[in-house]
Amino acid sequence: MRQKVCIILNPIAGKGHALKTLPQIERLLNKHHADYTLTVTNGSGHAKDIAQTTDADTVVAAGGDGTCNEVANGLMNQARHIRSAFAVLPIGRGNDFAYSAAMPRSLELSIDSILHGKSIPLDVGFVKGGYFPDGRYFVNGVGMGFDTKVGFEAAKMKHIHGALGYALGAIIMVARFEPSPILEMRYGDHCLTQPAILTSVVNGKRMGGSFFMGPKAVLNDGLLDFCTVRHPNTRRRLLKLLVQYTKGTQSTSEETTMGRAASFAIRAVQGGISAHCDGETICENGSYLEITCVPSALRLISPLAEGASL
Repeated sequence: MRQKVCIILNPIAGKGHALKTLPQIERLLNKHHADYTLTVTNGSGHAKDIAQTTDADTVVAAGGDGTCNEVANGLMNQARHIRSAFAVLPIGRGNDFAYSAAMPRSLELSIDSILHGKSIPLDVGFVKGGYFPDGRYFVNGVGMGFDTKVGFEAAKMKHIHGALGYALGAIIMVARFEPSPILEMRYGDHCLTQPAILTSVVNGKRMGGSFFMGPKAVLNDGLLDFCTVRHPNTRRRLLKLLVQYTKGTQSTSEETTMGRAASFAIRAVQGGISAHCDGETICENGSYLEITCVPSALRLISPLAEGASL
């Protein structure tokens, strides 16, 4: 039986690059004789609404991590006995979740995988606090501190795309070398309190286009990986740590603590928390966040179902 596919395209993803891919996407879908609907969103929240109300077998987030976030939130709120499967067409800026999902960079290969691929279980994260006191779901990760502020700087760069924007944002934040808030993070039987320049709680491996916050993260292990970094003594040391993140080798540094847990409680003892989930701002000067894993909440169409590895 032919699968009904609902494609939700964010026209401003990739700073407008996504919309330029529309003719090619339609051509490839028609080439496969796909049974599909394609909707171009008209603003914040539209992708979530479409995903929540569609009767399609598979819902595709055509955009970046923010589009994935909206679609995932819509799917999690579907009033259906069996939720639609989730897929991603990576035409955004960072495409970090698509990387963890092993989606090809090629549009043609991605569409072929979506139409003919199999699904795997997908854990979904849930963060509560800041602008979302009732909570918001995420599929890739929550970033706090340095990583969030880098994203804010990258978003200001109107003509610079992808990892380069994040790299330049990182350079700006290194130059500022702002004091870090003192955060208390409780997870499992552990409690860690320190001036944390960066804290990430992730389902996926990568954030910011090239920074491997969870290099060993698994999308369906029922746990979220975390990485938190004590404020380094110098800018030079911070630069060295950032280089480690691009290789996923930060666990070797004395400032870094990494691990896995099913839930986290993070409180600002001094200063405030700036945080995002999948690139969507959660708070800019928050005081408390709760983060939990919802195991196997969605089904993800991914080459990983065929044994692909990163």
